[in-house]
Amino acid sequence: MSMPASLQKNLRLPAIVAPMFLASGPHLVVETCRAGLIGTFPALNARTTEDLSHWLDDIEARLAEGPPPAAFGVNLIVHKTNTRLEADLAEIIRHRVPLVITSLGAVSDIVKAIHSYGGLVFHDVISRRHSEKAAEAGVDGLIGVSAGAGGHAGTLNPFALLAEMRSVFSGPLILSGSMNTGRDIAAARMMGADFAYLGTRFLATREAMIPDDYKNMLTTSRAADILYTPNISGVPANFLTPSIRAAGLDPNQLPPPHALDLSNEAKAWKTIWSAGQGVGSIDDCPTTAALCAAIIADYKAAFNKAASDPFI
Repeated sequence: MSMPASLQKNLRLPAIVAPMFLASGPHLVVETCRAGLIGTFPALNARTTEDLSHWLDDIEARLAEGPPPAAFGVNLIVHKTNTRLEADLAEIIRHRVPLVITSLGAVSDIVKAIHSYGGLVFHDVISRRHSEKAAEAGVDGLIGVSAGAGGHAGTLNPFALLAEMRSVFSGPLILSGSMNTGRDIAAARMMGADFAYLGTRFLATREAMIPDDYKNMLTTSRAADILYTPNISGVPANFLTPSIRAAGLDPNQLPPPHALDLSNEAKAWKTIWSAGQGVGSIDDCPTTAALCAAIIADYKAAFNKAASDPFI
């Protein structure tokens, strides 16, 4: 396993709280980092590049107070329809953001720009070919988005995806998909992942920037309520079928998919809500600090129990 020293500093758990579209913001990031996990947010969650700069100022100022926090990161959508990419990247460089998570495109020039100040780049992948292309672009880590993950997910079993990623990449591997507990993170580590990547579980926190109805739906939904489809945003993703019905659509008769266009993405995701297949084990909406503490304790208990396994 490999873990960059810059991310291991002040880290209490090998976990990254994923950048969730329309949900992750400064409050969630700060509370996550203070608890000892890596907190992240999508650059596009800030309404403008100027707002992004204010968010970064706020996060940096708040994390400078109190005990040393874990690192934080920003997600950049590298896609031709992201008209803010160049301006947002400039702000990320100016603020020297420790970790940048790239999605929908691995571009070597962007990687080099982030490396220029010592930042790290982790890239979302769903297949061996995506892993190869990201490695060629010079990224520092691969995030395997396996079957059942919230948002834009892949279809490969996590065991298969992690093995194929490792066959073409020797750096840090991050595994995503239906993980909610410390036991899940411990299992991911045993499988060979350097970090676990958790999203849906942190949607159901008080700091997540989503409506209360969305949070309530997360606590009452099950895996059977998750629909994997490209017909909402143009890229295959997992959505809550109750939210599809609430939007006046039939999950079995969705309009045909359209090409991805980030200018329309927020409209689609604002009323049709995403979640991963692990939603079935979510039954509360705690503070981020309380959730992180519970996950850390569960992680330690899982490894203590494993140490007593008679087959070891």
